[in-house]
Amino acid sequence: MCLAVPAKVVHIEGKFGKADFGGVIRKIRLDLVEDVKEGDYVLVHVGFAIEKIEEDEAMEIYRIWSELKEGEEYGGR
Repeated sequence: MCLAVPAKVVHIEGKFGKADFGGVIRKIRLDLVEDVKEGDYVLVHVGFAIEKIEEDEAMEIYRIWSELKEGEEYGGR
């Protein structure tokens, strides 16, 4: 099973980009996805953007993760 994390592309330089993972900026590769522009949201797996997604989809993923985290804080698993 793979885990891909949504991130917002904030800078592009050739095949590399900088992406915002909820306040943490990391360098990513953009080779696998066509037509990525600054401001786009992508799913990132092991440092590679693997798919473009819409902003609302990224926000929904963040919302679900937040709910899961809250459950852990209140004794959930």
